[in-house]
Amino acid sequence: MKTEQLIIYRNLKYQDLLDRTAALLAGEGQEDPYACANDLIELAAAYGLEGNLWHCFLALCLANNENAYSTSCEIVGEIEGSLNQLVKHDFAVFKELFDCDIARLDEYTEGKPVWTELKSYKAANGNSRIFNKRIRDRIVELAVSLEKAENEDAFQQMVTEFYREFGVGKFGLNKAFRVVEKGENVEIEPIVNVEHVYLNDLVGYELQKKKLIDNTEAFISGRAANNVLLFGDAGTGKSSSVKAILNEYYDRGLRIIEVYKHQFRTLSDVIEQIKDRNYRFIIYMDDLSFEETELEYKYLKAIIEGGLGRKPENVLIYATSNRRHLVRESFRDKRSLDDDIHNNDTVQEKLSLVARFGVTIYYGAPNKKEFQNIVKVLAEKYHVTMPEEELLAEANKWELSHGGLSGRTASQFITYLLGQVQ
Repeated sequence: MKTEQLIIYRNLKYQDLLDRTAALLAGEGQEDPYACANDLIELAAAYGLEGNLWHCFLALCLANNENAYSTSCEIVGEIEGSLNQLVKHDFAVFKELFDCDIARLDEYTEGKPVWTELKSYKAANGNSRIFNKRIRDRIVELAVSLEKAENEDAFQQMVTEFYREFGVGKFGLNKAFRVVEKGENVEIEPIVNVEHVYLNDLVGYELQKKKLIDNTEAFISGRAANNVLLFGDAGTGKSSSVKAILNEYYDRGLRIIEVYKHQFRTLSDVIEQIKDRNYRFIIYMDDLSFEETELEYKYLKAIIEGGLGRKPENVLIYATSNRRHLVRESFRDKRSLDDDIHNNDTVQEKLSLVARFGVTIYYGAPNKKEFQNIVKVLAEKYHVTMPEEELLAEANKWELSHGGLSGRTASQFITYLLGQVQ
């Protein structure tokens, strides 16, 4: 039962807690049983764990550790070869740890039922600050299943099936990410609370959605697909469409990494970290545009197309913008008497970025009839009870003073009405 005997599952995120608690269970009472209990409780609060916290903790360690075996199994499931044989030793160790009864650790707490309580722990609210509810529930279910595993082979099969279904580590257990620069290091961190918007929630824009779906479907299926630029009027659903695509295709291995303009120089590092994973990554750039003095777009051009390195097949770039050509143009660019001798070269330089997006999708502001239809659909969805004639009259008043005709304005109007309900 010595954790130092693990071969594949080493350097776990919570390795210290695993080692200390395993030592207690092995009868090495020099570890602090109260400190170990406290650490398990804090983890339960952060991850929303309940039930047998020791089993939940072990399941979390297995679900969260990116190693040669787990990353090979993600999405594709069971593998063969030497790695599969070597990992059996580790699963035998984890099976032995699972079989330990933590209630007997109460002998180290002077008979106080500390560990007995942790064996059937009831969470305060069951919410997780780190995982979405679906993943949190699946880890708790994994813990319960592994407790019932008859032998090491059954234990391994359950864990491997979890990897096939959900993946492993931060990329497997989360759907969206942001880039964080910490000194010279570039880290990809999960975004826990992603808006639950789906394509059916977006009223209208059927042709635009189909074009986006077709490209994403090809990408997820391993066929040729293009980088996508969604451009057009403000509040028309460009960003919501990308979020919806993520929610629709997450179960098939799609992940999104949000990158801001000032982080473009980190793109090479980001791609290096994701290129060998069994997921499909969309690098997402929201509200993308550049002023004449901003040169970050040159980094983006090189990454998309033009650098010596080949962009991995599991990476695409989706961007939204209110500008069709992304880089600000001026009449000066078109004057033949400008200081720039090669005037056409300047114009082509500014247009060359948007040309690297193989698919461009235009989102225009709805006309009045389309706007009213959006209002009616949203009112029905959120159970707003108001005569249609009055509803549309109030919606027209609202849009005149709140940004004009757009899906965003319609949504804000419905939110306003819901807020007025006593």
